[in-house]
Amino acid sequence: MTKIKKAVFPVAGLGTRFLPATKASPKEMLPVVDKPLIQYAVEEAIEAGIEQLIFVTGRNKRSIPDHFDKAYELEAELEAKGKDKLLQLVKDIVPAHVSCIYLRQSEALGLGHAVLCAKPVVGNEPFSVILADDLIDNNNGCVNQMVQSYEKHASSILAVQQVDKNETDKYGIVSLKNNNDSEGFISAIVEKPAPADAPSTLAVVGRYILNPAIFEFLENTQKGAGGEIQLTDAIADLLSEEQVYAYEFEGIRYDCGSKLGYLQASVELGMKHPEIGVEFTQYINSLKNK
Repeated sequence: MTKIKKAVFPVAGLGTRFLPATKASPKEMLPVVDKPLIQYAVEEAIEAGIEQLIFVTGRNKRSIPDHFDKAYELEAELEAKGKDKLLQLVKDIVPAHVSCIYLRQSEALGLGHAVLCAKPVVGNEPFSVILADDLIDNNNGCVNQMVQSYEKHASSILAVQQVDKNETDKYGIVSLKNNNDSEGFISAIVEKPAPADAPSTLAVVGRYILNPAIFEFLENTQKGAGGEIQLTDAIADLLSEEQVYAYEFEGIRYDCGSKLGYLQASVELGMKHPEIGVEFTQYINSLKNK
């Protein structure tokens, strides 16, 4: 069994739903309490044993590699002032055994194209795809859960969750071979179907483990919904050659690609934060009386 050692982070999107905040700063760098979204995603990957982080970036994304790079001046300043705890916090953002690779997606051709851009680095290995927009909170990270599932099934795996029937047009929707189950092998997948056409309410969210066979299908996938090369379409074709598993993960998912989901994550993770959680919770509770 090949270990999952590589994770792809598609971070080239424009983040238009958060304009003007994302005019000059990537949406992946929006902070939730004291860490940017991309760092939560990276920490989840490292927890799962990932050793190579592959960022597929675009224009105006310079702050992402800067965040994961060594900050000599900052570290020297913190050391000089004896701020050892903060110094260690900065140094530990990426452990020494983990490497970062940055690739440029020259055109905004969709998630499928972004994943395809990583092919020269991924090679002939299974790999994870992590969308930082989806912040998933759990003591046992979602990717770690999926890696454990991959060890059982040795097939590509998609993270899924139940959504409201009226929201199927926001997601890739799967149907399972046994429709009575909440997870299992997939019989079909459809990109953003209208509620009346959706085969189920089981939606794919931003965590994938993919076998390298997906690249061949991505290379032959035509532009689909939104004029983009959709990863969902390539996975639908992949189903003709291998089984793909839908995994219903444990944890709370926050859709931080939306303003409401981002604010929900900020509040709920703030209330759990070890430094300010108690005081912040008291403040939130005090608002009920206003």
